[in-house]
Amino acid sequence: MAGITEVNNSKENVILRIKKRDGRVVSFGQPKISNAIYKALVATGRADYSMADRLAGDVVRKMIQHGYRSTDSTAIPSVEDVQDMVESILIEEGFSETAKAYILYRHERRKIRDEKMKILNKRDLDDVDKAFDINSLRVLAARYLLRDNTGKIIEGPRQMFERVAILVAIPDILHDSIFFDLSDNHPQDISEAALYYSKTEDFHLKLKIGEYMLNKYHFESLIRAYIYLAEQGHMRLGFRQLLRLVAEGKLSVYEQKIREYYDLMISRDFLPNTPTLMNAGTRLGQLSACFVLEMPDDMYGIMKSSTEAAMIFKSGGGVGINYSDLRPEGDIVASTSGVASGPTSFMRIIDTVTDVVKQGGKRRGANMGILEAWHPDIEKFVTAKTKPGVFENFNVSVGILADFWDSLVGGNNAKYALRNPKSGEIIKQIDPHQLMDLIAFSAWKSAEPGIIFFDNINKYNPCITAKGGPLRATNPCGEQSLYPYESCNLGSINLANFVKRKADGMYEFDWQRYEQAVRLSSRFLDNIIDTNKYPVREIEDNTRLTRRIGLGIMGIADLLFLLGIPYNSKEGYDLMNKLAEAISYYSMEESVAIAKSRGSFPLFGETEYVDGKIPIAGYYDIPKELHSYDWKSLIMKIQKHGIRNSWTTTIAPTGTLSMIADTSNGIEPIFAVVFEKRVTVGRFFYTNRIFENILKLNKLYDDDILTRISNNYGSISGLDDIPTSIQNIFVTAIDIHWTDHLMAQAIWQKWISNAIAKTINMPGDVTVDDVKRAYLLSHELGLKGVTVYRDGSRHEQVLHITGENRIEKRGVTKPSKFVREYVSSSMMVPYVSQQLETVFRESPAQEFADTNVEFETRSTTSHESDPTSRLFDSPSGETCPCCNSRLIITEGCSMCIDCGFSNCASG
Repeated sequence: MAGITEVNNSKENVILRIKKRDGRVVSFGQPKISNAIYKALVATGRADYSMADRLAGDVVRKMIQHGYRSTDSTAIPSVEDVQDMVESILIEEGFSETAKAYILYRHERRKIRDEKMKILNKRDLDDVDKAFDINSLRVLAARYLLRDNTGKIIEGPRQMFERVAILVAIPDILHDSIFFDLSDNHPQDISEAALYYSKTEDFHLKLKIGEYMLNKYHFESLIRAYIYLAEQGHMRLGFRQLLRLVAEGKLSVYEQKIREYYDLMISRDFLPNTPTLMNAGTRLGQLSACFVLEMPDDMYGIMKSSTEAAMIFKSGGGVGINYSDLRPEGDIVASTSGVASGPTSFMRIIDTVTDVVKQGGKRRGANMGILEAWHPDIEKFVTAKTKPGVFENFNVSVGILADFWDSLVGGNNAKYALRNPKSGEIIKQIDPHQLMDLIAFSAWKSAEPGIIFFDNINKYNPCITAKGGPLRATNPCGEQSLYPYESCNLGSINLANFVKRKADGMYEFDWQRYEQAVRLSSRFLDNIIDTNKYPVREIEDNTRLTRRIGLGIMGIADLLFLLGIPYNSKEGYDLMNKLAEAISYYSMEESVAIAKSRGSFPLFGETEYVDGKIPIAGYYDIPKELHSYDWKSLIMKIQKHGIRNSWTTTIAPTGTLSMIADTSNGIEPIFAVVFEKRVTVGRFFYTNRIFENILKLNKLYDDDILTRISNNYGSISGLDDIPTSIQNIFVTAIDIHWTDHLMAQAIWQKWISNAIAKTINMPGDVTVDDVKRAYLLSHELGLKGVTVYRDGSRHEQVLHITGENRIEKRGVTKPSKFVREYVSSSMMVPYVSQQLETVFRESPAQEFADTNVEFETRSTTSHESDPTSRLFDSPSGETCPCCNSRLIITEGCSMCIDCGFSNCASG
């Protein structure tokens, strides 16, 4: 090799250690040099990893020639020494352009390091700081990392994830067979343990599990979890004996369990919901995202629920309430001879409480207000949010029951009765089509209300008898149905992380590692139930009765990009189906395994689980020969051993979590592959990282193409100089027909035990009838709820995802061949089929040999002249309360893509 003399491969001629910038000496790894050189080669159009590896070997040999030997402690190379040598080798070997790219890369990395240190208020960065990108760290610093009384950040990401992992491992310690016995009753002096509540300050950072120190809030949680298990008679040892074993280091084996939870999060394979990251191991200690309260028809109950809502907002959660039990406006109140003011007036109380109480002191609360279709005030409720500024702290949804649906689609022009909830008296009869038209019009105009299909929610609900009735409420984003005073802990697995590169350089999904992550994440969420500090005692009691968890996913769009699969294709839907079935199967199977050693959820014996019923629609609705897993055997295990969690899966909004994980949101397609961000010093483009790599590999990456894509609403559809094969894969939300949005949600819903947060994007020129058809199709596909968002249905211009010379889109999206064939072969209700026939007649099927969207273009600078310029609008043009940026709509939530604010508690 030119310029390199071969050296003896003895132990003295091997570099084993390297000095980091913070002074630490760590193991030396040549692959890191190879990766850095490869990035420089890619930047100059020479993507050859074998070449990068060869050059890295030259770097190491030359460093040894210059005296860097492992046997000489004074000659340990620094990171800067290695980088200087890389530059030298690249120049000597004739790679001058690559050397220039590498120098620019070093300069950029230095800027990034400086920016990260500024964000985190640090002088040095640790490995976790380096692993997270700048946007992720901004979100963590703005909303998650602990601060002192002056607002100064006092922990880094490593410390945050450690405090969460330590807390999550506490139930594993307490369920060790040394302490825990499921079968026998062991009386303990609970008062002895309770005395330690007054001593938490004394035990702050005094006990440790292996290398991990327990702070006073971990210690408090240990007391609380111990007392609960002791009350059930399951603790073999007293609390003092437990403390002695911890102090003597006898439980250091659980250091590995803490490490497992820690690695699960820092790898970003999985992240729990926002309240857990914010509050685990802190004073608040409230870890749940979702709560449902009741709203009885009496003043004491109304005020009680309002107070409880305030406590939930303060602790970091969101609230869902069904207002259908309140008597209608104008009804006579017998106790006072007064007149009832109706449900919407009492929603204003909660709306006001939300305004004045921030979630966890960091963000405004979120609400779901529900009114069922039979309520006499339903029409007023439906139109409540058509005007800007009304119920801004609420998502509102109409609850649909089977009787309404039957009258709507039955074809017999039957009237539908509106009834007084207090007396059951029929107030009036309405045309169900007129009510559905009103709902569709309001959603077309203002993106609200949504619809919740309680008939679909309760179809396979195994707890109806045990809980005394059906589910009637959901959390603020609608994906988590709950009984009154239940809460739920949510978390999401990052699917894009579970790819591995094959020998040919292509990617494949790592199913084995996915299974492992699902199992560990399920235990993580189950443990949260035992360590949670609940804001209301009734919530703790009811949460423990059903032990509901909600494991979901994020990153599906990025996963499909990596695998080269179009989102709205048969291959894409087949993969989603298998991923959805796997997460529910493995989470339920793991829940059975936990039940074997820790016991089933307390209501298990009163539920229909004992009869073999499970809350998985796909088990019943999809032919058994198409199942990928042996569900019959799993049901037999549940009947024999019980199950720890009544429901295990939910797909929640992941807006902020996705920013931390640097991946796409939930099951959504991305909203733009490129968008423009404008700041005081100018403007720059944010590009999806996978798409950016594809552009570079195809030698298409430059500012001109980024500008054109941004001007094309962040989409590459119809851009002639981007190959059709790339256009088919990198589709955005506006490239996908609304029927395919529904299809994707339906594919997941078949296997997800709870529900799904997703936005059904529709172009600005759809009609009210199209919105109505979306509702009809969503119910027949088995969805439990649906949120439709028509471009331009909010009130003001949003975040700029386009430049000044935008392309005016005149073409239309097309339903995929898959969704057309599925609907034509599966829709059994004549009325629904007739309504959908119009959609497919007017929109021929999209074939992937063509582009998704046809374009006519013209230059325009007028926002007013472009009906789609309000794309991804936020409610009433709402700005982010943290940084004043405009909000976008995704997963049914308002979200800020600058700082990560979301009005949904989970993500």
